[in-house]
Amino acid sequence: MTLDLAIRGGTIVTATDIYKADIGISGDKIAVIADRVGAATREIDATGLYVMPGGIDSHVHVAQPQGPGITLADDFASATASAAAGGNTCIMPFALQQRGTSLRQSVEDYRRTAEGECHIDTSFHLIISDPTSAVLGQELPALVKDGYTSFKVFMTYDDLVLNDRQLLEVFEVARNERALVMVHCEGYDTIKFMTERLERAGKTEPYYHAVSRPEVIEREATHRAISHAELIDVPMMVVHVSGREAMEQIRWAQQRGLKVFGETCPQYITLTAEDLKGLNMEGAKYVCSPPPRDTASQAAIWEGITQGVFQTFSSDHCPFRYDATDGKLNEKGRTSFRWVPNGIPGVETRLPILFSEGVSKGRITPQKFVELSSTNHAKMYGLYPRKGSIGIGFDADIALWDPNRQETIRQEILHHGSDYTPWEGFQVTGWPVMTIARGTVVMEDGEIVGAKGHGQVLSRQESDYVR
Repeated sequence: MTLDLAIRGGTIVTATDIYKADIGISGDKIAVIADRVGAATREIDATGLYVMPGGIDSHVHVAQPQGPGITLADDFASATASAAAGGNTCIMPFALQQRGTSLRQSVEDYRRTAEGECHIDTSFHLIISDPTSAVLGQELPALVKDGYTSFKVFMTYDDLVLNDRQLLEVFEVARNERALVMVHCEGYDTIKFMTERLERAGKTEPYYHAVSRPEVIEREATHRAISHAELIDVPMMVVHVSGREAMEQIRWAQQRGLKVFGETCPQYITLTAEDLKGLNMEGAKYVCSPPPRDTASQAAIWEGITQGVFQTFSSDHCPFRYDATDGKLNEKGRTSFRWVPNGIPGVETRLPILFSEGVSKGRITPQKFVELSSTNHAKMYGLYPRKGSIGIGFDADIALWDPNRQETIRQEILHHGSDYTPWEGFQVTGWPVMTIARGTVVMEDGEIVGAKGHGQVLSRQESDYVR
C-alpha cells in the first residue's frame, strides 16, 4: 500500500513519550509508526523537528454575539486559519444562548455559521445564560446526548450571570447527564460595587479594569463554585485562572478528592496589570477578565502548571479590533473601562508562548507541553482517543515544531482578524513550521495552504474526567 503522506526523521513527542520514528498517513488517519515507513505520495523531511499532536485550544470565542455595536474580530474562517498557523488542529468555541432564546436554536444557528468555513476541526461548548425549566428539563439534556457534552456558566457580566440557585440547578443537570461544567469565577456584585466606586472617584482609565477585579473577587467566586460542585457532586472546570489565590482554591479541592479541574492561559504567565497603563487608551489592548496580575502571580501559575493543578492551557481567544468603533475604542469605551470590550486575541500565539516560556526555558518537558496543549484537552472534552496524541488510528492531526527557531511575535505575521497582538515584540524560541489537519497540510512555513471548509464540526463523547 502506498501511503498518502510520510513524515520522516523527526522526533515524535506525546504526553508520555519522546522517540525517533517515521509516521505514515493514509487518508485522514495515522496508519503506521515505524523506524522506516513505506513509500508515500508526499514525503516530508522532519529531521531536527519535533513531531507533536496538533494543538487543541478548548477555550476560544469566535463569531459570538456581543453587546450593542460591538463585534468580535474573528469569524470561523479567520479564527481557524489563525489557529492552524499557531500549530493547532482543533478549536472549541462557545455556542451562546442569549437570554429569552432557545438553547437548541442558538446551537443550530451557530453551527450554520461554522459549516463550510473552517480550515481545521471545531467542536462547540454551550453557554447557558437563561436556565429556564424548558432548557434544564428538555433542551440541555437532549443537546448533551447529541454530543455537546460540556457547557459554561458565568458568575459575572450583566447578560450572562447566574445566581447561586441557578448555578445549582445547572450543576444538577450536568451531574444527571454526565456533562462537564466550565465556570467563569468572578463575583458579579463585588465587581459592580468596585466599578461604581472607582467611577465615582474619576478612575476610569483601562488600568482600573484590573483594580475593579482584584484576586480576592476571583478567589471568593472560585471557592463558592467549588462549594456548589461539592454539594451537587459534579465535576467542574475552573477556567482562565489568573493567580495564586484561585489556584490554591483549586488545589485545596483536589487535595480533598473533589473532581475540580483548572485551566490557565498565556496572559497569566507573560502579562501584568501594568500593561493596562498604556497612554491614550493603549491599555485597552490588554483588557480581559480576569485581568493579568503581577510577576508573583505569574510564578504562582507556573507552580500550578508544574504541580498538576492545571490540566489545560488555553488561549481564551476573544479578539476585538483596537482602532475601531465596534471594538476597543468604541465611543462608550473611551468614557470608562467598564465599556471596553473584554478580551484579547491569542489563539495563534498560545503555543509558541507556552513552548518558549515552558520548554525552552526548562520549566516543563516537551511531553508536559503536549499534555497541556493537546492531550488533556482531548480527554477533558470527549475527543480522546480520536484526537490528542500520535498513535495508529488517531486522526492525523500533527504539528511540526522547530524547537530552536527564534521568532519575534508581531501583528504583521499573524492571521487573526484583530488589528493588534498584546504580545507585539515578544521574543520566543520554538515555532510551528507545519500543521497537518486530518492528513492534509493546512499550514506550511507560516502560510495557510489548506482550503476553507476542510475542517468539520464534531460531536463529542462524555469527558474522561467525568467517568
